[in-house]
Amino acid sequence: MAAKKTDDVFSIAAFDPAKLSESFREFAEKGASQSKDAYAKLKTAAEDATKVVEATFENAQAGTAELGRTAIEALRTNAESSLSHMEALLGVKSVSELFELQTAFLRKQAEVVVEQAKSMQEATRKVAEKVAEPGKTAAEKALKTFKAA
Repeated sequence: MAAKKTDDVFSIAAFDPAKLSESFREFAEKGASQSKDAYAKLKTAAEDATKVVEATFENAQAGTAELGRTAIEALRTNAESSLSHMEALLGVKSVSELFELQTAFLRKQAEVVVEQAKSMQEATRKVAEKVAEPGKTAAEKALKTFKAA
């Protein structure tokens, strides 16, 4: 029996160029579609990140201004108190009155400084929370996105 020409192992008669070009086209279309999707996601992520950074900077700027006002108010209070104390010292008639006045002033200043420190600490905490808020919100959103995917 003679072997048929189509049964030849080295025959390329089974190769269909139409199927190859169709497969290549499908592959290229799928790749283009995935690239568009990836670009859209990347663009959205970049826009979101920009918004987070802008919000963070705005909050930091506002917070810094608030901390500055708090510090200035503390300095003003301390300066006024010191000037009042100096005026009171000018009217002192005896050493015992001087010690009494100075002791009362130092006691009052210690209390004021403690209150000012608490006020500054509270203002700093609020600013820190406000500055961290956009990043925290973005992180929570990202976690939800990953959990959903």
